[in-house]
Formats: sequence, structure tokens, C-alpha cells
Amino acid sequence: MNRLLVIIAFCLVVQPAWAEPGRHWQSLDSASAGWPATALQPLRDYAELRRPTALMLVQNGIVVASFGDTARKVGVASVRKSLLSALYGIAVADGRIKLDATLAELGIDEKAPGLTEQEKGAAVRDLLTARSGIYLPAAHETADIKEKRPARGSHAPGTFWFYNNWDFNVLGTIYRQRTAESIFESFARRIAGPVGMEDFSAADGRYAQSPVSKHPAYPFRLSARDLARFGVLFANGGNWAGQQVVPAAWVRESTTPRTATDRPARGYAYMWWTLPEDGFGKGAALASGHGGQLLAFVPGKRLVMVQTAESGSNRKGTRTRDFIGLLRTIVASAP
Repeated sequence: MNRLLVIIAFCLVVQPAWAEPGRHWQSLDSASAGWPATALQPLRDYAELRRPTALMLVQNGIVVASFGDTARKVGVASVRKSLLSALYGIAVADGRIKLDATLAELGIDEKAPGLTEQEKGAAVRDLLTARSGIYLPAAHETADIKEKRPARGSHAPGTFWFYNNWDFNVLGTIYRQRTAESIFESFARRIAGPVGMEDFSAADGRYAQSPVSKHPAYPFRLSARDLARFGVLFANGGNWAGQQVVPAAWVRESTTPRTATDRPARGYAYMWWTLPEDGFGKGAALASGHGGQLLAFVPGKRLVMVQTAESGSNRKGTRTRDFIGLLRTIVASAP
């Protein structure tokens, strides 16, 4: 028994717990936090070159460095999908949504001529992993998705990965139908409130309809400092100051690589991109939105990095791979 107590005490010492920011974010001088003098220069250079609306680096719940206006709310594009994934974790744990339920069982269809029997066989889990095999026009899809969309019926559900807004939008419809809740009001009450987001309200979301589909997109507007709180929540296994906001099992499941993708150094999970253990350690994940909206967390170094960019303000452009490259450099230098 004594030996067991010694082992437990040792683990508590060498594996420090995450801390959460209080009502307002606190900043800490990087040198006093143990960062080498030159470690954050790549972050400064990147901010100067890219000129994002905001860029934040957080370690253990404290702001190590920030640039721009972290309180300014912007449209975070496809980051919305990772936000919805968190709500799915709560609904699945409550038994309101089942991952193996098919579209046929859920009564999900599309505008005429409607879904085929094969397409109706896709399950919620297939949509979460972008493997539905349903290739139809969707609200808020990019030109790249339209260009690369496979031929309809070319792949059975669950057999092929394609980053597909149809899947993600239908997940929004399923969430609303099965929970009888607005996505944005649900996020405000179940996540933003418990983690103390300073800027977000349910009015910062809207349903974006399209004539090509009956399933709307659900764009969010968030500030960088609120998005960073979401990152800290997931990096800490869904726990916030002792409250399990998102089930820990879902955090692990939704950020564990489930499929290979066509993007360098990225896998895909449940509406989260995953980062390789080589260079980032276990459990690192990324939420990425068109136009420079990015959130990454690296549990092994207790790091969260966030970037937001107002439409048209990101003059130099931002590729997700550049952000990942910067993060890799920061992780290598982090204490």
C-alpha cells in the first residue's frame, strides 16, 4: 500500500494538472514561465507577416503571447464543426443521439429526387467522420469541395473519406431534431456559459439556408479569447474547474484519428482534424476554418494556439499548413 501511495504521489508531481482561466484571461511573462528567450520569436514573425485579426498562445490556462484584437468576434467558418462535435458528445452521453442510427431510421432525406436507399444507410458515425458516401451540393461549401466532389453513388457509406459539407450540415439537422434545441442556444448554455466565454451569445450564430439543399449550415461568430477557452476545455479532457462539461470519453473518441485524409500531416476524427504524435505528442487536434480560422491544442505541452482572421483582413493569406508548421516549432521550444 505504501508503495502504491508513493507511485500516486509521484504521478501527481510529474503530471501537472491543467489550469483554467478565471473570469478574465491572465498573462504571464514568458521568461518567468520557463520559455527560452528566442522561443516565441517565430510567433512574433508570423503575426507580423500574416497580420491576423488575433493570435493567442496559451499554456496551462495562462496567456503566454497574444497579438491583435482577441475580443473581436469573427466568423470562424468550419471551426463550427468542432463546436457541434462537442455538443454531440453531450447528446450521445445523454442517450439523445445514437452514433449507429442510420439516416433512414432518423427520417433524414434531401430535396427531390431525394436520397437513395444506399445513401439512407449512412449512420451518424459516418457523417461525423466525413465518410457518408453521399455526394450532394450543400450550403456553405467551398469551390474546392464542389470541384473535388466524387460522383454520386461512387462509394458506399463508411468506405471513403471526403471532406463534405453535406455531412456536416445534416449533422446540424439531426442535432436539432433529436434534442429539440437550437445549436446556438445549446452551445451558449451547455458550453460557453460553463467555461466563462466573455463575448459569445446565442445571437452570434445563424442558420444559413441554400436553394441546393434542405439542410442549412450553422455559422458561428467567436472571439479568439473565447475560442481559446474551448481549446483549453478539450485539452483538459472536457473538464472545467471540476465540472465535466463534455464527457471525457467523447473528448478522447472525437479527437482520436479515425481515417487517413488527403491533407499532409492530418488525420480526421469526429469533425476534428488530428495531428501526428511525431512532433505534437498524443491527443493533439486541430479545428480549421476557411480564411485563417484555427484552433489547436497540444495536451502534452498544455498548449492552446488560436488564430482568427476577419474576412479580407488576412492580406498575406494563411494556409493551415503554415499554422501547423508554426505550432510544431512552438511545441519543440515549449517548456
